[in-house]
Amino acid sequence: MKGEYRHSIDAKGRLAMPAKLRDELGERFTVTKGLDGCLAVYPEREWEGLEERIRALPMSKSRDLQRFFFSAAFDAEMDAQGRILLPMNLREFAGLSKETVVIGASNHAEIWDAAKWDSYNSGITDDRIMEAMEDLGF
Repeated sequence: MKGEYRHSIDAKGRLAMPAKLRDELGERFTVTKGLDGCLAVYPEREWEGLEERIRALPMSKSRDLQRFFFSAAFDAEMDAQGRILLPMNLREFAGLSKETVVIGASNHAEIWDAAKWDSYNSGITDDRIMEAMEDLGF
């Protein structure tokens, strides 16, 4: 998944998922807490793989991961307009207000509050990107 899409959450807590991501997400997908204060959106196959990998860890290592990801997770289905209803607990976790950004992040999507996304991006420097690229052999 790739791209950056700006959308608004309506008064009922519904968010239109970007049309370009809908096919990759499929009819059913999982939304849960993400890292860096966003929400993570996993297609069914990716979510199942994440669950399996976490369950395979010893309990001493998986306990916190299980609680973080699974306690807030819900299976989302889009309505006829391509919207999902975001539960209040997840909107509060991610600090989502009206304006949001949905991004493609390779094997999943993320939902960010627009101001938080802009702030996060302002902290990414060329040096950080170059260092990561060097680690990949570029």
